[in-house]
Amino acid sequence: MDLFQLEAFLAVVREGSFSAAAKALFRTQPAVSQIIKRLEDEIGQPLFDRSSRRGLLTDAGRVLLGHADRLVALRSQALAELEDVRQARAGRLAILVNELTGLFLLPTLHEYRRLYPAVQVTVQRAPASRIPAQVREFGADIGVITYRPADEGLRTLVAYRDALVFVVPAGHPLAGRRHVTIADLAAESFVAHHVASPYRQKVIDAFRRRRVTLQMPVEMPTLDAIKRFVAMGNGVALLPAICVVDELARGELVAVPVPELAFERHFRFVVRRTATLSHAARVFLKVAEQVRARPLGGTRPRV
Repeated sequence: MDLFQLEAFLAVVREGSFSAAAKALFRTQPAVSQIIKRLEDEIGQPLFDRSSRRGLLTDAGRVLLGHADRLVALRSQALAELEDVRQARAGRLAILVNELTGLFLLPTLHEYRRLYPAVQVTVQRAPASRIPAQVREFGADIGVITYRPADEGLRTLVAYRDALVFVVPAGHPLAGRRHVTIADLAAESFVAHHVASPYRQKVIDAFRRRRVTLQMPVEMPTLDAIKRFVAMGNGVALLPAICVVDELARGELVAVPVPELAFERHFRFVVRRTATLSHAARVFLKVAEQVRARPLGGTRPRV
């Protein structure tokens, strides 16, 4: 028993005859009769009283009628819901971020929600080192990281290019300089993030190569805490440009170029290489492509 047989059966009931049902289905009467005959053979009982010209149902036909209505309606509902998913009018999207990449995600998420408000979006925070593995194990549809994972089961797409910015509080002696060198930073107290990262190691290595001691007497748990602490006059910091746009615009912090520390950082979307992305996820990546060229926070800080 298949849905097409049930649709033919319902058409005969609805139209009142085999000939009228054939016209409604754009089939010949013999074809419709053959479909109903196969259905009756499968059931083992006649569905229509052939002695009546009005297509009267037998007891078996009346039992089947209620089930056929529900099954065909369920198929229509399923197709409608699948179309909603295809058009991103429904569906779910799970994204994994850390503190920094979650900040990068906001403009894209804002635009995505504007265009596809019916999609249920869940953004969860996880340590950057664990995001690739969680995506691979279907813990999320998309992850956002700042490095290329060494996992052949994953692929990444560069979504945004950022850079480290050396920032000082307003009124700091270096605030008026056009640029400084690592040697100029020997006496500075850096406020650092307490979580080690590849970029932190790059900075440490750069200072070591120039035989300059990197002073890091204070470590903070969040980037927001670092920004606020430095703005209060407690040392200096190297921060992602993406996270200091507003503070630079308000004059709370001042960016001073350090050519020797011009490290570019790539924000990457990470997805499973072989698994098919949901339509909601594919649409999200398209929206991200449209958004990524726009400056975040209105203007990109000059570094």
